[in-house]
Amino acid sequence: MLFPEDFLHYVWKFRLFDRMNLQTNDGEELEVFSAGVHNSDSGPDFQNARIRIGDTVWAGNVEVHLSSSDWQKHGHTADNAYDNVILHVVYRDDEPLMLSNGRRVPTLELQNRIPDDLYNRYHNLIFGNQTVIPCEANIASVDDITLHNWLTRVLIERLEKRSASVTAALDKNRGDWEETFYQFLAANFGFKTNALPFELLAKSLPQNILAKHKNNPLQIEALIFGQAGFLKDDVVDEYPQKLKKEYDFLQKKYKLIPVENHLWKFMRLRPQNFPTVRLAQFAALVVRSNHLFSKLLEIKDVKGLRGLFTEIKVNPYWEDHYRFDVKSAPSEKNLGQASVDILLLNTLVLFLFSYGKHNQIQHYINRSLQLLEHIPNENNKIVKDFTNLGVKIKTAFESQALLELKNNYCNHKKCLQCGVGNKILKLA
Repeated sequence: MLFPEDFLHYVWKFRLFDRMNLQTNDGEELEVFSAGVHNSDSGPDFQNARIRIGDTVWAGNVEVHLSSSDWQKHGHTADNAYDNVILHVVYRDDEPLMLSNGRRVPTLELQNRIPDDLYNRYHNLIFGNQTVIPCEANIASVDDITLHNWLTRVLIERLEKRSASVTAALDKNRGDWEETFYQFLAANFGFKTNALPFELLAKSLPQNILAKHKNNPLQIEALIFGQAGFLKDDVVDEYPQKLKKEYDFLQKKYKLIPVENHLWKFMRLRPQNFPTVRLAQFAALVVRSNHLFSKLLEIKDVKGLRGLFTEIKVNPYWEDHYRFDVKSAPSEKNLGQASVDILLLNTLVLFLFSYGKHNQIQHYINRSLQLLEHIPNENNKIVKDFTNLGVKIKTAFESQALLELKNNYCNHKKCLQCGVGNKILKLA
């Protein structure tokens, strides 16, 4: 058999070996009451195990190796952390084990106790010729409860990892949730292609400056377009001329340094997604909504949250323009539902979760998960691959979880740490 030590950890953890007539290497009768708690830190592999050897019940640590000789190779003999090991579990017992204090550690050899079908299922997962995921031939047979429970867990893992960036930004903003939310929302208004300049714009134009001009939409628009670097050159139309005049005054007043205009990307974008249009939409949102994060915490239904974005109206100038001084056919410039759902997914869900976790309020964590259940699933290659394998995907709850599953489990063949992989390995 060919397998890494992790597989032996898995076999021991779930006691998936033949437990009939267990004996130690010294011939003493052995019974396993508890395999212990798997330890991912330094020290013995399993802690607080409970076993019986002969007539004595032992409680303590268990160490697992492919071969008994690995104990010496791994330097455990000189490490006092291993002096309280009560059992050495190995695939092959190739040499007796003695501790530094002279005590001989009982050893259990599993070489002839691992079922062939369990090993074959594991071998097929790890070393098979799959093209999408290791369990592509079996995932459709996994029951809905097991799959949903595991997707919930990996979704939480994904949100916890993403919330770390919120925590870091919150620290830089001295605990100001409104400012931090404003910065993240601005970055997500860039929809990947222009995320960076949007983020730089928000950081160069603090929300407290915008708040001072909340009753003057033209000044809000001037500040946003000016800081984005679109009012540096001479403009012809009356509307941008007004913006430039306002911005020239406000820039001096607040000593603002605009973002470099060359950072904004237009190429390969539909005109509806031009950064100028997105900036107009962002300005309209700022005009309409002060303290947006506080409103997010108050609004409980998805319809109300979508309304924050779908009901904004851009300046009439943009009804027949995509750029300054370039007239176009009239068209709606409001955010479509697909764009709104992306903003809900990447900003609102994340901040509800982060706020709940930071303040230990489970209510907001639950709301973030419920919001995902009301947003349609994303349409990308990973989602299509899982759909083709028979996985039912209807909402962003599933699609976000599957992104995490694919990128952090399947791609690294961490089947032994995966609830889906575990279920497949245990199938009779």
